[in-house]
Amino acid sequence: MTTHLPNAARAALAASAERFAELRHGIHAHPELGAEVPRTAGIVAGLLREWGYDVHTGVGGHGIVAQLKVGDGPRRIGIRADMDALPLHERTGLPYQSQVPGRMHACGHDGHTATLLAAAEYLAATRHFDGTLNLIFQPDEEGMTGALAMMEDGLFERFPCDAIYAYHNAPGLPVGMAVVQPGPQGGSSDRVTVTFRGKGGHGAIPHRAADPTLALAQAVVALQGIVARNVAPVDAAVISVGQIEAGTTYNIIPETATLKLSVRATKPEVRKLLEDRIREVVTHQAASCGVAAEIDYRHLVPAICNTAAESAIAWAAVATVLGDDKVIQVPPSTQMGSEDFAWMLEKVPGCYFVLGNGTGQWVGCSVHNDGYDFNDALIPLGAACWVALAEGYLQREG
Repeated sequence: MTTHLPNAARAALAASAERFAELRHGIHAHPELGAEVPRTAGIVAGLLREWGYDVHTGVGGHGIVAQLKVGDGPRRIGIRADMDALPLHERTGLPYQSQVPGRMHACGHDGHTATLLAAAEYLAATRHFDGTLNLIFQPDEEGMTGALAMMEDGLFERFPCDAIYAYHNAPGLPVGMAVVQPGPQGGSSDRVTVTFRGKGGHGAIPHRAADPTLALAQAVVALQGIVARNVAPVDAAVISVGQIEAGTTYNIIPETATLKLSVRATKPEVRKLLEDRIREVVTHQAASCGVAAEIDYRHLVPAICNTAAESAIAWAAVATVLGDDKVIQVPPSTQMGSEDFAWMLEKVPGCYFVLGNGTGQWVGCSVHNDGYDFNDALIPLGAACWVALAEGYLQREG
């Protein structure tokens, strides 16, 4: 399989870049949360129909699959973009800033959608491939439910894919750089709520109470020892304390104290080790303080694991656009963010890769930050990567 992107394709995608940047700005100004993305989905579906795709709406809620078959080639590729925003109040001051208080495209899903649409228009106009192209526009990536909802609605049974791909923008990495790597890409994600239950009382007579805050405090310290002393140094893992709740005033020992954790790992066996040790540490710390502990342990998503062959295909496509020296690999432990695209990769081989969003104000700001913005310069580059990948994967014979 060879990958090549003609100069004419680069020129066409560059010429459409401003138009798709404006489209992104419109989506950015009207962000929608979670699974409820009807406006965005309506825009996406309408354009894809105009371009000649067989558009299927309502897949797992507001999910969309746009299918285009050219020739009789047997190969089938899937490309996914996410559409949802975050519950965050935007403070960029940009002309197209969110018009909805408390909602913001702070992760670049507006840009991911615009990028795939730019590629979709070009691929439908040129049809320089032989096979089946499945474009997947997914709601609720942030809530980690969108991919599963579409899959439970028969995504891959109704629209079979031999390989599946997605990308994410990366603030701080220069535009024109990419990270494409086989194996783990980020970490699994689990949420843990621990409730310590004791006996309340007066702060002046603690011996008549059973203080849950003492168990919580000791557990916070002990939990950090799990990664330090139970996980092999070559493996990546994170246990982060995100929230602590206890008490109502300074002189009352509370009945309960609550601890909320974010837990991540790159390997399934490390993920299980973390759960086992968290349960043991919490239970024994509670017992040592004479209180009880209730543990609500929720598995959200596994770690993304890119398959080797499909990663090599993605690398070739991206390198065709950016150049071999601009596509790098980083150690899996560099970042432990999670993505529900992992569920799709458990079902279908594929690759999730990263494209640089740039440095400086807004575009270099971390995602999930009220000062972040997707870099419009990434749209034609990302679209070119998708075109190179789709045409290379669905290559015509002869």
